Amino acid sequence: MTKIDILLGLQWGDEGKGKIVDALTPDYNAVARFQGGPNAGHTLEFNNQKYILHTIPSGIFHTDKLNIIGNGVVLDPSVFLEEVNTLRPVLPDIERNLVISSRAHLILPTHRLLDAAYEKVKGVMKIGSTLKGIGPAYTDKTARLGLRIGDILRDDFRDLYYSKKSDHFKILESLSFTIDEDFEQMETEWFDGIELLKRFRIENSEYLINGLSAKGSKILAEGAQGTMLDIDFGSYPFVTSSNTVSAGACSGMGIAPGLIGEVYGIFKAYCTRVGSGPFPTEQINTTGERLRMQGHEFGATTGRPRRCGWLDLPALKYSIMINGVTRLFMTKSDVMSGFETIRVCRKYRINGIETDQLPYDHSMEIEPVYTNYPGWSEDISKLKSYDELPENLKSYIGIIEKETGVPVAIVSVGPDRSETIYRD
Repeated sequence: MTKIDILLGLQWGDEGKGKIVDALTPDYNAVARFQGGPNAGHTLEFNNQKYILHTIPSGIFHTDKLNIIGNGVVLDPSVFLEEVNTLRPVLPDIERNLVISSRAHLILPTHRLLDAAYEKVKGVMKIGSTLKGIGPAYTDKTARLGLRIGDILRDDFRDLYYSKKSDHFKILESLSFTIDEDFEQMETEWFDGIELLKRFRIENSEYLINGLSAKGSKILAEGAQGTMLDIDFGSYPFVTSSNTVSAGACSGMGIAPGLIGEVYGIFKAYCTRVGSGPFPTEQINTTGERLRMQGHEFGATTGRPRRCGWLDLPALKYSIMINGVTRLFMTKSDVMSGFETIRVCRKYRINGIETDQLPYDHSMEIEPVYTNYPGWSEDISKLKSYDELPENLKSYIGIIEKETGVPVAIVSVGPDRSETIYRD
């Protein structure tokens, strides 16, 4: 059995996973997405074109590689339809190298309504949901009330759907939520997506993945969101609805823990976050705005401006521990060019006591304890080797490696797949 490598985000998402998966795909036979839904927005740039993927794995542009949507994913057929239609001009035979797990759960149109209704009820305590129906879909999955991809092949599928719709409407009525008149159009597009799904390979992907591994094929597992949004280990309750950590790859693809090989952890040279929730190193000032504008920090899925701040080492080390990271990949290092001084949070101060551990209660007042380091002014976007990087940037990387005990194997110096420096 060939080990399966995992690539995931170590912060609050948006670390640049899509670009790195795309860059690594030539070394693999298959790429499998193991969790999350269309709230993910993986941006890929090459040949002066930009593509944003929401559900489809980021290896899809390598047409000689197999891409798999695993059982841990929740899929919205209408979003999938739009995504495929967008890709069709460059991937006319996309059905040929994309497989969808029969066990992946469906996001229903009413799940999106429930998402909006629940956020409205929470008021000022809202999570900051993308309103894509992710949470309600996972709720139904856990409650054993969901519909799965395999169900669309049943003769009574529409009956199953309308039964679930009726149940959801009762909940919406109890929440005094008004059904928008556009719902009928939303439902029509959803069923159009269902018909498109039937044209793809729908199978028990756990057999496929384990079979490929048994034959010696190399598989890269792709996560969505980030470790600090994990339902168990993130900044609860301001988290996503699935396990974004490496252990989630086992349940999200149907593989044994012993099959996990390398665990690649991606992090930005700074930090960002979308939505509500704690963010100790957030800079609500000109520094934060400068990072946002230089890094084009606006959500790929929602367009919302991202909150920006300095690198948080306690959170990064926590993520490395939880995931068992073996290699670090640093992205957006080019965004830091021009900062005379770069600050790094080395510890937290909570109730007057310094610690490098994340508190259970993320609502506690956390004061970051910073150390300042000299920045660099050079434009690094066209550099091709590690030796060419500014000395202060290499020192910055060295500090991260010393603090975490994990080597930084890739340094991204721009959004294009070619703007990637490999150290080994």
